Amino acid sequence: MKDKVVLITGGSSGIGKALAVEFGRKGSKVVITGRDAGKLAEVEILLRNEGITYLSLVSDVSMQADNEAVIAAVMTQFGQLDVLINNAGISMRAMFEDLDPEVIRKVMDINFFGSVYATKAALPHLLKSKGSIVGISSIAGYRGLPVRVGYSASKFALNGFLEALRTELLHSGVHVLTASPGFTASNIRVASLGKDGQKMGETMRNEAKMMSAEEVAARIYKAIVQRKRELILTSQGKLTVWLNKLFPKFMDTMVYNELAKEENSPLRKR
Repeated sequence: MKDKVVLITGGSSGIGKALAVEFGRKGSKVVITGRDAGKLAEVEILLRNEGITYLSLVSDVSMQADNEAVIAAVMTQFGQLDVLINNAGISMRAMFEDLDPEVIRKVMDINFFGSVYATKAALPHLLKSKGSIVGISSIAGYRGLPVRVGYSASKFALNGFLEALRTELLHSGVHVLTASPGFTASNIRVASLGKDGQKMGETMRNEAKMMSAEEVAARIYKAIVQRKRELILTSQGKLTVWLNKLFPKFMDTMVYNELAKEENSPLRKR
């Protein structure tokens, strides 16, 4: 990946931030985007101190025009694009019966349509470089998770999009990777939207027991270098996907019971 140009959406925190550092340390030129200029500035300092060549752009992935502007800026600055990592994402946590449907729309706009818009804008350049398209999905894209219906829906949609696109591009030389971390220590749960669309501002799981964002980034980097088709992380994640294929009814109960253990889970009350 030395001297490759890598665009990472949602690069201001969590896995995106870790990916920027991982690729930068390997000699890549890194482009990070995000909606929060302050958080992007913090990552800029980190990249600069590491001696990493970077470009930082304030952008909202849910806006098609923003994605087009980002790609134009990348081409002006570097003249090439080799890897697109669709990492920007948001979660939600509420029972569907209590949920404002606009919350699902917002999650879909960022998690799914954000990836669609970025990929559409980047594709002509990735066809030229025979580069990589990466979608940061989730175990929730293989197994629906209660209290996270909107998040699961967005990741199932992303998985289907990437699979269809991979097939379309089969003879193009473009690599498509679906990367699915398990529960990862990041700020995504803190930023989760509640039933009314407001950020919850707290995590409901023990972050200390989760895979770190840095380890996730290292695994994704390796999978891109090896041009893998799919990456499912953590033993729990792999087991969940496997069991769900073989014993879906059993997994309904297992997943319910596991997520009912979360702090203040609404599943406990039922």
